[in-house]
This record gives sequence, C-alpha cells and structure tokens, in this order.
Amino acid sequence: MSWFLSVFQSSIGKKYIMALSGACLSFFLMAHLAGNTFSFLGKEAYNSYAAHLHSLGGFIHVLEACLALVFLAHILTAILLFIDNLSARPTRYAVSATDRSWSASTMPYTGALILIFLVVHLLNFHFASKMISTADQVKTVLGNPPLGFFYLVALSGLTLHISHGFWSLFQSFGANHPQYNRFLQRGGLSMAVILGALFMLIPLLALTTDGFLQ
Repeated sequence: MSWFLSVFQSSIGKKYIMALSGACLSFFLMAHLAGNTFSFLGKEAYNSYAAHLHSLGGFIHVLEACLALVFLAHILTAILLFIDNLSARPTRYAVSATDRSWSASTMPYTGALILIFLVVHLLNFHFASKMISTADQVKTVLGNPPLGFFYLVALSGLTLHISHGFWSLFQSFGANHPQYNRFLQRGGLSMAVILGALFMLIPLLALTTDGFLQ
C-alpha cells in the first residue's frame, strides 16, 4: 500500500496511473461498441446480445465494480494532475495556446462533459425500469430529441477527449520520437474518430430512422 501511495503522490506515477486507467477505459469502449453494433442488425439481434450479457450474472457485477474503480482512479488522477499543473504554472504563458492542441487544451472540459454523460447514461439504462426490452429502451431514450441530441454532443466530446488520450498514452510510456510521432498522432485521431462515429450513428439512427430497432 505504501508503494502505491508513493507512486500515486509522484507526478510520474500519476501520469502512469492516468495512462493505464485510460487504456483500460479505451478497451472497455471498444468492447462496448462491439456489443452496440448488434443494434445495426435489428431488434432481435440486439435483444439477444443483451440477454446474453444478463445471463452472465455475478460476473457482470464484478466487471462493473472493476470498471467503476478504474473510472474513479482516472477521474481522481486527472483532478490531481490538473491541480499540479495549476500550481506549477500560476500564470498562463502567452504561448500556451499555440503550444497545445485544441484536444489537449479542452481535456478538463470534455472530461467533465463525459462525467455528466455517464450519469445520464446510467440513469437512463443501468438504473432504469426493465419493463421493456433493451432495444425498445434504446429506441425510446435515444429517439427522444433532447436526449438524442445530448448524446450526440457528449459523444463528440468523448471523441475529442480520446483523440488526445490515445496520443498521451503512447507518450506516457516513452513512445516519443520525431520519426513516428506524427504517425501515432494520426493513428490516435483516426481510432478516436472511427470509435466516436460508430457510437454517434446509434442516436442518429434512433432520431432519424423509424425502422431502427424495430
């Protein structure tokens, strides 16, 4: 425990925790997206996928608990690093806006948006009534214009957040060289855009296509 606290208290240690937790959350997003793509196959396929998940019983609850711990570690570390950066630079440098990309400079704001989105998402799905099928619930929630548009905005923020997060992950583990930095940046951006676009396609279809999940 003392080793963990010493790592957590150091700037380098916090960056490693941030990178590892971010990597775990990214893998979860990919797995979650893979499951959500069943919605493109129709109501029966999506409900069958949801039923398979529910059949895992206690194993799902263990995974949810682990995911919650990882997410809390990511949030807490992000807050601590943000405070450390403010303490190290009490005044903003005039060149800071040009030295950092837009996705990097907006990380605290997109992170806050993602946190709000997570609460809304859990209230509408995880803690919602199970009186209707999962497919009907998705269609009802995301087909509601205010909620559907909120999902699109929040998922846009998620895309921007992870576009920088992928790049930061490589930097945190020493993958920083002029020869391949541009490739890593473009690769991270491409992965984020593909991930975000596929996620956003679901509320878009729910809002615009009557036959979606029917």
